[in-house]
Amino acid sequence: MRFTAARRLARGLLIGASLTGVVLMTAGTAAETTTPPETTRALQRALERLPYYGVFDHLTFSVDRGVVTLNGYTYNGSLRYAAEAAAKRTSGVDEVANRLEVLPASQEDDRIRWATFYRIYTDAFLSRYASGGDISARREIYQARRWGGLYQPLGIYSIHIVVRHGQTTLYGVVDNDADKQIAEVRARGVFGVFGVENEIVVAKKVARK
Repeated sequence: MRFTAARRLARGLLIGASLTGVVLMTAGTAAETTTPPETTRALQRALERLPYYGVFDHLTFSVDRGVVTLNGYTYNGSLRYAAEAAAKRTSGVDEVANRLEVLPASQEDDRIRWATFYRIYTDAFLSRYASGGDISARREIYQARRWGGLYQPLGIYSIHIVVRHGQTTLYGVVDNDADKQIAEVRARGVFGVFGVENEIVVAKKVARK
């Protein structure tokens, strides 16, 4: 299987490119804190092993003098507590501030999530960012329709989709600016979405930091 630069970057981070925000955030604070780099790496490894982390979540963290702050959104409430427990077990962590927000249950938000997932991950240019590619994405959509959409796709997805009260925010890493723009266009094309924020970053720009 051929991996794009974004997917290679995602595999080196935490289960998917949305967690690139972790590296960007910790890289920016490393010189300002006394936290050993080993603590950050250990926490990153712990978080990437979390169950239930999927395409509809966005998880980031920062470390400052032994205090870990977890930020982002979780589709599954269990992930919020699992992330906090994993952080507390990490060597060098003295305290955890858990600011992860559990996304509210909403049939309309679920519809927007799956419609956005379909439009992005079956797109001819963007399907390579799916975990397992276009065929896998279509299989996930079939299963969602079969089971009423009461779950989310897990695995390595380079573009994460967070929907809250009809507002969509895209996170992750893609190979180029064109793919970033296409993802936004696809998200904006979903019926009923109130607005789209595009927080996707481009792999080559991340590599230069």
